[in-house]
Amino acid sequence: MPDDFSIHPTPDGSSTVYSSRYGQHYHSTHGALTQSRVVYLEGTQTQLHPAPKVLEVGFGVGLNFLTTLHSALERGVGLHYIALEFDPAPAEVLEVALANHPYAGSGIWHDVLTRWGESFTYKRDGVKLEVVCEDVTELDLPLEWASAVYLDGFSKDVNPEIWTLETAQKLSRTMLPGGWLSTYSAAG
Repeated sequence: MPDDFSIHPTPDGSSTVYSSRYGQHYHSTHGALTQSRVVYLEGTQTQLHPAPKVLEVGFGVGLNFLTTLHSALERGVGLHYIALEFDPAPAEVLEVALANHPYAGSGIWHDVLTRWGESFTYKRDGVKLEVVCEDVTELDLPLEWASAVYLDGFSKDVNPEIWTLETAQKLSRTMLPGGWLSTYSAAG
């Protein structure tokens, strides 16, 4: 495990990652998986959507993707997921942090981990994942595409560019009519 990352158990049996570089946890220390499910999946009603298209700003260690993937595959629906990650953590951090997730052993997650670290597009079993390792403020995003936007960056103190009015407007333009945006900040 790289020195600037540490894994911490949370009360719901999942783990969160602490980044000494950013001085913050990637997820709630009160329940990482619960946060992912309640704030992002259920907070955007993605668990009810017949063909979710999710744009995530701040893929982190992949917890929201795996939670959304689990929901889609359990319901037998397709999933198109665009993940933006400006500063990818090493694949070994993702693997260790999510070892207890119900879908950590899936072939899809294994395939993602083997490609992790740079931009890629992946398709399998009705799932399309596009990982873009660039700054969201400099990207052209699809217009009226997303049924859900997961804004999951660190706090404004360490990631101020994603907490601006300009970024919020840019993200709102990516959403389909009736789409949902949900967010959580490490600042609380």
